[in-house]
Amino acid sequence: MARSRYKIKEEHYPYFITLSVVDGISLFDDPKLSETVLDSITYMRNKGICVFAYVVMHNHVHLIVEGKELSAHIRKFKSFTARKIIDLLKSRGRTRLLNKLKHLKHDHHKDSEYQVWQEGFHPKQISSINMMNQKMEYIHYNPVKAGFVDLPEHWRMSSARDYQRYEGVIAIDRLLGSY
Repeated sequence: MARSRYKIKEEHYPYFITLSVVDGISLFDDPKLSETVLDSITYMRNKGICVFAYVVMHNHVHLIVEGKELSAHIRKFKSFTARKIIDLLKSRGRTRLLNKLKHLKHDHHKDSEYQVWQEGFHPKQISSINMMNQKMEYIHYNPVKAGFVDLPEHWRMSSARDYQRYEGVIAIDRLLGSY
């Protein structure tokens, strides 16, 4: 698969980003692995990236984020979470899953034995409040559409709770007057 040709050009805009696990493997059914993703989102936020919305699904993550050097932060996020996920799988003896991640690794990845994330990402610039609301609704209703919950705020691994006045699992940069 070719590397992403999509770039983040204007850093003063928020971007809708989707990160998918290779072959649609359901890694994030495991709470420890999804916690790794949430911890890494928090780390990005602590490094100056604004996190307006997120959802961690069983095989992908959606984010609405904004900040300087966002592409580099996303690359580091993917690299760190992949290493952490592999270490957790090894420590738990998840050999079948590790073998699958090894088999799915692209040949040009010389520095890694496994591949967790699909290559690249396709950032979509959010240029209006209407577009922001549409993307946030899409993110927050993802678990509802998948049939996992009845209401977006019932999905623990989502910022929907923050926008419905519940305490979220991680801190976000909540937008006022939207969603």
